[in-house]
Amino acid sequence: MSLTSRITVSNAEEPEHSPEDIFSSSLSIIFPDDVTNQHGVAEQSIRYVSPHLPKPLVLDLAKPVSEEDRYLFGHYLWNASLLLAELIERDSLPLPAADTSANGLGKDANFDVRGLEVMEVGAGTGLPSIMAGLLGARRVVVTDYPAPTIMTTLQASVVKNIRSELAPSPASFTLPEVVVDGHVWGNFSASDPICSNYRQCFDRIFVCDCLWMPEQHANLHRSLSYFLRADSAARAWVIAGFHTGRGKLRGFFDAAALAVEGLEVDTIWERECNGNERAWEWDREEEDKTLRKRWLVVASLKRTDSFLES
Repeated sequence: MSLTSRITVSNAEEPEHSPEDIFSSSLSIIFPDDVTNQHGVAEQSIRYVSPHLPKPLVLDLAKPVSEEDRYLFGHYLWNASLLLAELIERDSLPLPAADTSANGLGKDANFDVRGLEVMEVGAGTGLPSIMAGLLGARRVVVTDYPAPTIMTTLQASVVKNIRSELAPSPASFTLPEVVVDGHVWGNFSASDPICSNYRQCFDRIFVCDCLWMPEQHANLHRSLSYFLRADSAARAWVIAGFHTGRGKLRGFFDAAALAVEGLEVDTIWERECNGNERAWEWDREEEDKTLRKRWLVVASLKRTDSFLES
């Protein structure tokens, strides 16, 4: 089943659309072989329907006010978030594998969040965090760049969707501790409550489509190291689409750069929007723009032995 089959865009309101919003939302109609990898238009909502949840989730989308807001791209839902949400659901319920992914290249990466403390960075709509909150995580901390328009919408969407009546087993559901706040990657001010309260606190950190700025890779490494628990079982789950080009994101996985922050790749592979999988490769010369939009890199990072021994 297609990765995007669970979502529909609500047309309850008719906001003004920019030309680029209209064009990007129409690509799959204009080009039938193309895959839409960003979903929604500012001020609309996205309905996310899972067969394992009693009601649809409704994800609000921020309206960019400034050029900085638009550059953050937090007013879209991205395919990386859709994939991580499905993987979390698959392993946390758990469900019988409907495809080969549970036994495929990523078979050693378990996305069960039950009883764990989880954090999302660059959350956008916060869909993976919401799923974790509904599927048994003990604590959910959701962060994004502290732009007011992004944070206000994210806060409202997370609170609206992490509710007992939306959980698979409402009668037995206990609300996790939920925190939504801003965080600038690589910035650890003592006055920032996220930094002062949660250093090396999280069993799992979610990173979805945050790798398109190579100049921020080192800062993102620093944040993952700062917040990830110093434990051999702790993992950061990183998923990103290739739509901006493989060259922009692959440097994030450079072994030497990760090792500086006490991190290393545990497992990494590539997954297509219809569920096909293939091995991770540093370069694929044959990729054109249409083809690469169909694929995502999926990785699990862990602590290095030298970090744990220090």
